[in-house]
Amino acid sequence: MPSGKETRLLHLSEMEKLDKTLFRLEQGFELQFRLGPTLQGKPVTVYTNYPASGEVFDRHKFRTLSWHNPTGKEDDSDKYCKLDLQISGSYQYYFSLGNEKSGGGYIVVDPILHVGADNHVLPLDCVTLQTFLAKCLGPFHEWEDRLKVAKETGYNMIHFTPLQKLGLSRSCYSLADQLEVNPDFSSHNQNCTWSHIGALVEKLKNEWNMLCITDVVYNHTATNSEWLRMHPECGYNLVNSPHLKPAWVLDRALWHLTCMVADGKYTAKGVPPLIENDQHLNCIRKIIREDLYPKLKLWEFFQVDVNKAVQQFKTLLTQGKMSTKSDPNQHLQIVQDPEYRRLGCTVDMNIALATFIPHSNGPAAIEECCNWFRKRIEELNAEQYKQTHHHQEQAVNCLVGTVVYERLASDGPKLGPICRKYPLVTRYFTYPFKELTVEEEETMIHQPDKACYFMAHNGWVMGDDPLRNFAEPGSNVYLRRELICWGDSVKLRYGNKPEDCPYLWAHMKKYTEITAKYFHGVRLDNCHSTPIHVAEYMLDTARKLRADLYVVAELFTGNEELDNIFVNRLGITSLIREAMTAYNSHEEGRLVYRFGGEPVGSFVQPRLRPLMPAIAHALFMDITHDNECPIQHRSAYDALPSAMIVSMACCATGSTKGYDELVPHQISVVSEERFYAKWNPAAHLSSGEVNFQTGILAGRLAINRLHQELGAKGFNQVYVDQVDEDIVAVTRHCPNTHQSVVAVSRTAFRDPKTSFYSKEVPEMCIPGKIEEVVLEARTIERITGPYKKDEHFINGLPNFTMELREHIQIKDSKIIKQAGTAIKGPNEFVQEIEFEKLTPGSVIVFRVSLDPKAQEAVGVLRNHLIQFSPHFKSGSLPDDHSAPILKTLFASIASQLTLADLNQVLYRCEAEEQEDGGGCYNIPNWSSLKYAGLQGLMSVMADIRPKNDLGHPFCDNLRSGDWMIDYVSNRLISRAGACAEVGKWMKAMFVYLKRIPRYLIPCYFDAILVGAYTTLLDVGWHQMSSFVQNGSTFVKHLSLGSVQMCGIGKYSCLPDLSPSLHDVPYRLNDITNEKEQCCVSLAAGLPHFSSGIFRSWGRDTFIALRGLMLVTGRYLEARNIILAFGGTLRHGLIPNLLGQGTHARYNCRDAVWWWLQCIQDYCKIVPNGLDILRCPVSRMYPGDDSSPQPAGTVDQPLYEVIQEAMQRHMEGISFRERNAGPQIDQNMRDEGFNVTAGVDHETGFVFGGNRFNCGTWMDKMGESDKARNRGIPATPRDGSAVEIVGLCKSAVRWLMDLSGKNVFPFRGVTVKRHGKEETITYDEWNRKIQGHFERLFFVSENPADPDEKHPNLVHKRGIYKDSYGASSPWCDYQLRPNFTIAMVVAPELFTPERAWKALQIAEEKLLGPLGMKTLDPDDMVYCGVYDNALDNDNYNLARGFNYHQGPEWLWPIGYFLRAKLYFSKLIGPEIYAKTVVMIKNVLSRHYVHLERSSWKGLPELTNENGQYCPFSCETQAWSIGVILEILYDL
Repeated sequence: MPSGKETRLLHLSEMEKLDKTLFRLEQGFELQFRLGPTLQGKPVTVYTNYPASGEVFDRHKFRTLSWHNPTGKEDDSDKYCKLDLQISGSYQYYFSLGNEKSGGGYIVVDPILHVGADNHVLPLDCVTLQTFLAKCLGPFHEWEDRLKVAKETGYNMIHFTPLQKLGLSRSCYSLADQLEVNPDFSSHNQNCTWSHIGALVEKLKNEWNMLCITDVVYNHTATNSEWLRMHPECGYNLVNSPHLKPAWVLDRALWHLTCMVADGKYTAKGVPPLIENDQHLNCIRKIIREDLYPKLKLWEFFQVDVNKAVQQFKTLLTQGKMSTKSDPNQHLQIVQDPEYRRLGCTVDMNIALATFIPHSNGPAAIEECCNWFRKRIEELNAEQYKQTHHHQEQAVNCLVGTVVYERLASDGPKLGPICRKYPLVTRYFTYPFKELTVEEEETMIHQPDKACYFMAHNGWVMGDDPLRNFAEPGSNVYLRRELICWGDSVKLRYGNKPEDCPYLWAHMKKYTEITAKYFHGVRLDNCHSTPIHVAEYMLDTARKLRADLYVVAELFTGNEELDNIFVNRLGITSLIREAMTAYNSHEEGRLVYRFGGEPVGSFVQPRLRPLMPAIAHALFMDITHDNECPIQHRSAYDALPSAMIVSMACCATGSTKGYDELVPHQISVVSEERFYAKWNPAAHLSSGEVNFQTGILAGRLAINRLHQELGAKGFNQVYVDQVDEDIVAVTRHCPNTHQSVVAVSRTAFRDPKTSFYSKEVPEMCIPGKIEEVVLEARTIERITGPYKKDEHFINGLPNFTMELREHIQIKDSKIIKQAGTAIKGPNEFVQEIEFEKLTPGSVIVFRVSLDPKAQEAVGVLRNHLIQFSPHFKSGSLPDDHSAPILKTLFASIASQLTLADLNQVLYRCEAEEQEDGGGCYNIPNWSSLKYAGLQGLMSVMADIRPKNDLGHPFCDNLRSGDWMIDYVSNRLISRAGACAEVGKWMKAMFVYLKRIPRYLIPCYFDAILVGAYTTLLDVGWHQMSSFVQNGSTFVKHLSLGSVQMCGIGKYSCLPDLSPSLHDVPYRLNDITNEKEQCCVSLAAGLPHFSSGIFRSWGRDTFIALRGLMLVTGRYLEARNIILAFGGTLRHGLIPNLLGQGTHARYNCRDAVWWWLQCIQDYCKIVPNGLDILRCPVSRMYPGDDSSPQPAGTVDQPLYEVIQEAMQRHMEGISFRERNAGPQIDQNMRDEGFNVTAGVDHETGFVFGGNRFNCGTWMDKMGESDKARNRGIPATPRDGSAVEIVGLCKSAVRWLMDLSGKNVFPFRGVTVKRHGKEETITYDEWNRKIQGHFERLFFVSENPADPDEKHPNLVHKRGIYKDSYGASSPWCDYQLRPNFTIAMVVAPELFTPERAWKALQIAEEKLLGPLGMKTLDPDDMVYCGVYDNALDNDNYNLARGFNYHQGPEWLWPIGYFLRAKLYFSKLIGPEIYAKTVVMIKNVLSRHYVHLERSSWKGLPELTNENGQYCPFSCETQAWSIGVILEILYDL
């Protein structure tokens, strides 16, 4: 839950390049880089250019971050390096793997804006900005009177277009001198300087609480810039960009054509000066194609002079020159003349000599060769001609398109007749000399002193890649006339770095410094076509002077990923978004939702959470100064409702001066020369003055105030409701106080005078209690003279104003007819609003709070949640009447729970619950929860919470009724004891939950459960070992598998322990009311092996016990399980299926050895563990044929039971299962019920089984009649199975050591041989196994190895056999993962080098993403997909026959990794280090699976390559146990 610092986690993944992903962070946040699964265990280094504390930012200076691993070394799940973010800007990070750069991205840290004399914070979402065209402010001494309009109407930020000296066109964005203030601002008695402007900006900040930003224009400068004459290298001229020469020649020809058309010289050819129709356009096309192009011969710039080239070639041939060409794939191509002279291109003569070789040195042969060469050059020239022709065709099309727009289109500027002022098309290049003929002018392009002044104009190219510079070589934009050109500005040529054009970089740097010194922020003009490295450099300069620089930009890339590249690299704070792009009110509402805020009723997010990709923060403008006027596009009535809709967005908002005054035309940045009106509060206004009677100014003040209040008070949840086609209702909600503000706007995209609007407006339901009408306003007409454009001042429509009423009660509203109250639920008020005068152009805003009872319930609930997080302090109320249980902190109630209680509270699957008469909660139209306990709910909420997926069926169910809420508390209350206390606490909390509006229930239900759940996990970990308590997140989450699998059901699964044992848990039986034992039992897996007789299995229990119970510190419960199973020993075996002992099946050969291994582990891990050997074991079957005896009838110390198991094996075991036949196994053949086991007296190996039964863990019995495999084991593994030999060796060695220390009273076992008793000591037995194991189990690399019985069956060498002495000898040689188990329990059997080789083969052939393949994929019967439902005639597959013939089981991977770890230490430190990396990397995949699994466990098996297997248990005890063991070993 949230507490302390806001921390975000960024998980790094190999090769993941995130430069197009935006990560936004705030100052004061901590960013942690963590290793994703692909990188865990690997040597990763993270680099960043975020400066170290006390250092200055340098974009090119990267430093390494140091890793912290809070829990030590067992895994990398918690390893991180971090940044404490204190400085705004854009920062880069990347990471390397070894020496290879692997991935990276950017983070953008928002600035903090300060305003007022006291420097209080202006949150970004409170910004209300207004754009002013600087030239319309008039002389500087009049600025305050004009800017005051913005202050009085509630704006808190002013955006000035550039304040510099303008170029000849007078466009606001064509600057003649970037360093000089526009002289227009000076008046006869006052010269305006930068320091004057700076003083005004400071005054506005301190006295008016307004910040000021201005544009920076880096892309171009005015054609008449004085400094450009001195430094022509700053533009793209024909000296530094000779590739533009053909385009320049075309441009001049078009200028001459303009002059001739203007002079009427083409009228006869069908082109008069005034272009009026398609016929004129067709004639223009014809003239250019037939007169202009043939004369210009532009293709010659790209061609070779054929005669000259042939002559040169001939000379070389005659001189006998040979080619020095090396690459045979090089073909003859035209080499472009870098100076772009006509016919100046060449070809590589070296390639020519190698391509055209005469067959002799005679003149005829040379002549023939030259002809071939000539033909090839002519072909190449023809290709260039064709290419140029394509360019020319595109140029004609673009040119005609421009003429259509500028002279014929209804929405174009309609320029009138062609003349020199308004030419046929805008000129692309400057030409500052006297006009000559086209031919004479062309000679100048090769005279550098002249050509350097022929510079390319700037403009923009539709649909172009903004990251490509269209004036650089390789682009043909100027030749193809694709540029929409600004003829008043020269495009600037920066090159790649300051050294490429020193004057330009220095000049623009000074310009940037002036701007950053005096202004609080910048708008990057034309950002998408400003070279990104230039903008980067300049903004770095600006941030050095002003750290919290507010950077806004408009991007027309039309692509969010491309936008993100600019936002990331430049650190743009807000992207300008335009409401004018919306074609109807529905779209306008969608934009509000898109650009900010969370859904209403969103979940409380933890303070430590993953860093999520963001969309750029928006500066949402109802109109920008580039937009056409909305009054022309929509109607004057729409100004108010659209302004209202925009300002309800949870982001920065803005407008352009003129919108509020209802100016009915676009205020042109080029041609507008009139001044803005001044503020005059008096009733009578003169020309050039405005006040609250003007336009919608009064409404704007109210709207801006509201926007700022909502941003400042944390109303960050947004809901947009499209009531009908014109009405949009936007709700802003505060998640702490649960107050809402609802703005209902009726837009007027169509003029109400000419379009139909219905009088009937739908009723609206507003949940909660309406406190007041914050404002209601209607656009109305008044009787005045018609609009007339003022000559001196920018004026708006005089005949529109608005009625505004603020802070009134509903009954006083003129827009509302009536408001009724309906009660939707017991605590849910809904007010039904019937409108009377919600005319087009009206808005009404309600302030809504919860019903008082609900408000109180929320406050009390928040008060009780403070114990989990300080986040809930705001909006909390003291609770005087709450239930007594709520006066106790939840942590103290939870601390009474045992781990067995936690199993009830947190877990229990459907089958376990059904045993108790219950079940898991089912969500209609979705599915049942995986667990009845809290984990079932938490798994679903963990998916819903980060995405705020409030539409999920889970949330629907919570909103629809109290069923789930009651289920959670009542289920626990029915259980009595400490569990019931938790249930009672929940119930008491839920009393308040039920009193709040339904839409808030999911978020508070989640908050209660998250608080309780995290507390319960801490309670669980607190009762476990120090390994868990001090372990990583991975270790802790895995250890919960112990709580998940170990529980006590309604019926005890274990047989009773001896009554003489101390500390055995008891309970009262519900029915008989008698005392009964209630020991924890271990489920094999969920959901299939969780209840009834199928819960407890000998083999599964003891493979899982070390990891799940000993490593986690559950020693007493582990002891009880060991002793309970010991009590069921019969025939010297431990049962496979326990069946409470009375229904046990003794049909496995390995369970007894796993049991012995666990006793050994218990003695080693548990303090005073050897005491268990003297604990009493109550024998259920004192003799093989005894009937079950009650506990306490026959007690023996555990060491005697151990000895019996060893003795019986040495004597030999042979019996037939009781009740043999279909009643206990419907698939087994008769011979399969005969169980045998024994010890080979020569080798010491345990052996057993036959081909009709399967006594090891690979125990799949055929079930298909169709495939004829019923009753045939897929993997009998009879003979000596390798892991059983290893487990036996481990037990024998251990007992030998114990008897040597006199801890175990038996030195060996006795057998009758040849009629007399013989003792085989444990020492002898140990030596026998040791002496024979490698000889008989290792498959030698030597084909002639004398120990190899069946050399013809060997198909992999350097491995260990899976068994020895199988009835089907080829089975011995199959590569399976079982030998790795023997390596862990009895490593002394293996030569380290051989073991390592075998492990490498296993890794290459068997290792999968999560588990180990159970069979070598090279084996003919391998199949990696398990499908138990498939019944066909395939013997190897039907009814899941391949269960252990390929599918990837998880538990063997634990032994494989432990074996690798053990032997790598013996091989050497370098191998050991590499192995640790490999193990961590493998385990990271288990971590990811565990985190993502709704069962919060690891599966029994997967299909091949880690694919999900639907027939597997979703969470399996031994899978979790073995992973805990390897982490413990690490």
